[in-house]
Amino acid sequence: MISGPDFVVVLDGATAPAQLDSGCVHSVAWLVARLGTQLALPLLARSEAPLADLLADAITAVRRAHADTCDLANPDSPSSTVAMVRVGDEQVEHLVLADSPVVLRAPDRSVTVLADNRVDLLPEYTFEAVRRLRNQPGGFWVASTEPKAAYEAVTGTTNRAAVELVALLTDGASRYSERYGHSWEDLVDLIDTAGPKTLIDQVRQYDAAADPTAFRGKRHDDATAVLCRLRQTEPPQAGQPQP
Repeated sequence: MISGPDFVVVLDGATAPAQLDSGCVHSVAWLVARLGTQLALPLLARSEAPLADLLADAITAVRRAHADTCDLANPDSPSSTVAMVRVGDEQVEHLVLADSPVVLRAPDRSVTVLADNRVDLLPEYTFEAVRRLRNQPGGFWVASTEPKAAYEAVTGTTNRAAVELVALLTDGASRYSERYGHSWEDLVDLIDTAGPKTLIDQVRQYDAAADPTAFRGKRHDDATAVLCRLRQTEPPQAGQPQP
């Protein structure tokens, strides 16, 4: 996770089986660290470029850093999900690539979930199927070696006045709702009142008690949850000068 005065980025590297030949001499942690650095630099510099452009540029820079040592055509090259939020004077921008959702809560407490669920729509979830459909049309997209994946992300903007709280979650934390049956409103209320650690602790308790054959994927997963409260500006009163 990286953050600045007006942005938050959450990255979740894909854990590969020990026997996997990724064609890369680097670890997933290396990819995530490099990708985070390349995203932080323009965001801290207050770039006004669209988030998808920033992500595409970051993937390009990381690709360049190991092009001479690694097989970048290997579909199993290290990869990561991406969730990004940038808050402006008028808009809240978001980008979601793969299964790390962003959740917005409005002042009226209504909740909007911004998610990329294409991995859940795969016709099968075998190792070969995932390998074949990663970063392919009709499959799903992640940040790895293909800059074009950035333009397949779920992106958009929301009026800042309509957002009081933002939560960014990896799938190890979002399973509180996606796997264990709580509403997204419940998830946001929990993280708001008790904090991200409590959310993750409760997910861990559910993970420990769950039937490991009942769900697809890993019984336990890395979990990150970030809560951002947006400072609201009061509209000017009648008769007051506009700022």
